[in-house]
Amino acid sequence: MTPEGPILHADLDSFYASVEQRDDPSLRGRPVIVGGGVVLAASYEAKAYGVRTAMGGGQARRLCPDAIVVPPRMHAYSEASKAVFEVFGNTTPLVEGISIDEAFLDVGGLLKIAGTPSRIAAKLRKDVLEQVGLPITVGVARTKFLAKVASGVAKPDGLLVVPHDKELEFLHPLPVERLWGVGKVTAQKLRERGVTTVGQMEGFGERELVRMLGRGVGVHLHALSHNDDPRRVQTGRRRRSIGAQRALGSRPRTPAELDAMLLTLADRLARRLRAAQRVCRTVVLRLRFADFTKATRSHTLLEATEQTGAIVAAARDLLAAARPVIDERGLTLIGLALTNLTKDDSIQLALPFEAKPRDALDATLDTVRNRFGSKSITRAVHLGQAEEPWVPLLPD
Repeated sequence: MTPEGPILHADLDSFYASVEQRDDPSLRGRPVIVGGGVVLAASYEAKAYGVRTAMGGGQARRLCPDAIVVPPRMHAYSEASKAVFEVFGNTTPLVEGISIDEAFLDVGGLLKIAGTPSRIAAKLRKDVLEQVGLPITVGVARTKFLAKVASGVAKPDGLLVVPHDKELEFLHPLPVERLWGVGKVTAQKLRERGVTTVGQMEGFGERELVRMLGRGVGVHLHALSHNDDPRRVQTGRRRRSIGAQRALGSRPRTPAELDAMLLTLADRLARRLRAAQRVCRTVVLRLRFADFTKATRSHTLLEATEQTGAIVAAARDLLAAARPVIDERGLTLIGLALTNLTKDDSIQLALPFEAKPRDALDATLDTVRNRFGSKSITRAVHLGQAEEPWVPLLPD
């Protein structure tokens, strides 16, 4: 028996920036920003000046005038992610990818084979550094929630083990923002009532938290404040939604520009759907305004679909409905998500019970792009425009 929990949360440090520093020795130890118009990633040297992901490039350069700005190299990040996940897979078969740069690993059954979880975590960090050349932080705990919190506290390039008998002693002094589900609004509500730490939240009790925050959030945060998280590491779990977004900066955008961006997002997501042999029922439009507030608009289709035309039509309707708010408050980010995903062979047939043929245009475009690359064919509205960097993702 060991007092250490079986779950590891492994999280690469400033992933994009670390890849750049790995591949260019002259960048090591210096403040690096990936992305010009919007910060996609920042090295810890740049973060020390207050630079953060999703910050405007101009603001980032004002905070850190000596920063070195490099363009994103998405293929390099994708290859690095694949190499890291290969190390994960060689460590344990129980790996649950969360994003391209983090995962949960269950090593509870490896005690006699590979040693304690802390020993396995130390070897994992060593293997990732030696085989991929990247620093990685690992948290070890009894629950997924606490393992993730531990890795966050241990960053950068650290290892933190939370033993069974020290869980609440570790958790309770932390700020409430460390809990999943506590954003700016929830944190403000808690702070207005004098709750700044997890331990203070535990003292309120579930009923008071429900009255304060609503049933769903109150019950959830009360459970986490006691480290009550029964979720297991799940392998082979498919996405429940897919999405893509584009930061716009502060410049006003015309309706035609926004429509062109929406088409790009819809094209990309619909192609991912078909490649994964899945269909969606709900289209969600995500907006971030100039005052940094956010909003979502959604539409559920009568029938599940993977066809680009149907997704574009729903997205355009949502954008048109949001136009008055956009004109009033300005827009700094536009995103699109497809939810309620199912397998494409699970569509319920309507009378006269004939399967609908795949859209000929979509099929032709997919064939051309698969053979000659995604840049081989595009919409006329996108001609002459610089291609936006695509973000590498875990398989759908």
